[in-house]
Amino acid sequence: MTKLMSLADAVKEFVHDGDTVYAAGFTHLIPFAAGHEIIRQKKRELVLARATPDLIYDQLVAAGCARKVIFSYMGNPGVGSLRIVRSEIEAGRLEWEEYSHFGMITRLQAGASGLPFLPMNQTGATSLEKVNSNIKRIPDPFGGKDVIAIRALNPDVAIVHTQRADKEGNAHLWGIIGEQKEAAFAAKRVILSTEELVDESVIRSDPNRTMIPGIVVTAVCHVPFACHPSYAQGCYDRDNDFYLQWDKISESRPEVEAWLKEWVYDVADRDAYWEKLGADTQKRLKIEPQYSEKVNYGKY
Repeated sequence: MTKLMSLADAVKEFVHDGDTVYAAGFTHLIPFAAGHEIIRQKKRELVLARATPDLIYDQLVAAGCARKVIFSYMGNPGVGSLRIVRSEIEAGRLEWEEYSHFGMITRLQAGASGLPFLPMNQTGATSLEKVNSNIKRIPDPFGGKDVIAIRALNPDVAIVHTQRADKEGNAHLWGIIGEQKEAAFAAKRVILSTEELVDESVIRSDPNRTMIPGIVVTAVCHVPFACHPSYAQGCYDRDNDFYLQWDKISESRPEVEAWLKEWVYDVADRDAYWEKLGADTQKRLKIEPQYSEKVNYGKY
């Protein structure tokens, strides 16, 4: 059996109502295409976990897909608040859990390691201990100062986007490395989307760059331009204009609904979405190549 399938089929088969979904990626490689497919398929009652929710979770919450968000920083990066998520939390319609960045990654690391929790050093975010039952202060068994114990996070499904992967899900990613590896190892199922589908020999040519091994991947989806309005290092730039536009769009629920209809519900897939963006936007987001130096692995 092949792991290759369309993103629509992967979401249909592996994302279920009520699941805890972790969409990984830090500043870039954010899997917006998968988020839009979840919206398009009208998945419901999801628990959306992510270190930085970004616009992807504002859109998912606006579409009625979520009952809860788990996060360690929430905002429209460089612009302001996530208006939809914030308003739903303030209205009591959306459950939430907050952590420090270190706390969220420690949760994933514990889950990836098969442990019920992991300890971490105390942080300045002591108020989180008072409102989050998954954060406990415990004595150091060796006599030092207390440590913070964080409960493991094992998502039902992790969604990870990479620059290239083979058909078995062995994947290379580069640029800013976020929590992709930890999320993939912690999750029960992994949907991996990729900008480029390559032969196994390409992956084997640079094994140190293989952040995600195929052994943990459930489905492989070839989805170029999956990150817009975020970016994929070496592929296309961040659409800063859209982040500013979303801040205005999200002020009005009718405008949000109109945007979702035009750009998600009425768009068949990511190819159609990218085509709809138009030549001017595509040209604006195009980048010039800048290659790293070659690495000699030798032969023996």
